Amino acid sequence: MEQTLKQLSVADEVLTKRPLIISGPCSAETEEQVIETATRLAKTGKVDVLRAGIWKPRTRPGSFEGVGTKGLGWLAQAKKITGLPIAIEVATGKQVEDALHFDVDILWIGARTTVNPFSVQEVADALRGAKVPVLIKNPINPDLELWTGAVERVAKAGIKNIGLIHRGFSSYGNTEYRNAPMWHLAIEMKRRNPGMLIINDPSHICGNRIMLQDVAQKAIDLDFDGIMIESHIDPDNAWSDAKQQITPEKLLELLNGIKWRHETTNEKEFVTALEKLREQINQIDDELMQLLSQRMKIADKIGEYKKDNNITILQTNRWNELLERAFKKGEACGLSKEFITKYYDAVHMESINHQNKIMNS
Repeated sequence: MEQTLKQLSVADEVLTKRPLIISGPCSAETEEQVIETATRLAKTGKVDVLRAGIWKPRTRPGSFEGVGTKGLGWLAQAKKITGLPIAIEVATGKQVEDALHFDVDILWIGARTTVNPFSVQEVADALRGAKVPVLIKNPINPDLELWTGAVERVAKAGIKNIGLIHRGFSSYGNTEYRNAPMWHLAIEMKRRNPGMLIINDPSHICGNRIMLQDVAQKAIDLDFDGIMIESHIDPDNAWSDAKQQITPEKLLELLNGIKWRHETTNEKEFVTALEKLREQINQIDDELMQLLSQRMKIADKIGEYKKDNNITILQTNRWNELLERAFKKGEACGLSKEFITKYYDAVHMESINHQNKIMNS
């Protein structure tokens, strides 16, 4: 069912607001819970869109998987009371149809759906002819092509207003976050889609309340267009994801605590100073490229010696020695161990590729 022009204009208009704030419970549990949460969120004066989980894809069976379609009526009532547009996650064609039937203003595709092109296509087919804005969360695994593919499928269905939600990625060995933010991937997606709305989801990145403020602030510092945070009237007793939800009042404190920044300014002194600093970075980057090129030429010579003497490419002791030396040097230069590791891994792999070509030429 197509939405009316009035509803379309409200949804499209609200998505142009910066910063855009979306909030609501992880799951719609009862009508009373939905209405009270929505009412208290509206009172903050900070929330632009109400959200709630209607269908909840859970990792293991037996967990609460949402109240289903009846929850859409509760959200519709919350919208009527507060005047705020509503947004939900959809994962199947039937869910899209139900959401449009209840005049849901904004839909989003979740991480577990984005990871599966067949599921995305089913949702896209159901969206064909609809006028509703669609937000697309990154896939669970760190794969930008899957994320890009989901955007393309929805766009081909005729959806004009598409946005992105960065909710972090599953990562082996990750202990600090529920889903590792991997900011560089979100930044790259933003670069690929200039002008497209991208908001951050600190709730699913953190998995706890303690880190929400820091992650939200970093997102704003990185010029994200807004944030989506889960809010509940009684977080500790929420039926799903209790640890990462906060009350509407705590949400207001969090938002007031963020230092909101702008991408740029027209002040001449600032622009001039920034241009000079950026030119210095350009020059240093050029020098780095030249140095890396020289390094690879030396690696090529080493490859020739290894080939002539039948020596393996990988020398584990040498690699460990190089890393330890780099860690000490990096610390003295103010560089983190994490950066040094990623940088040297990349350089090492490029060196191996160079030597491999020589060894097998």
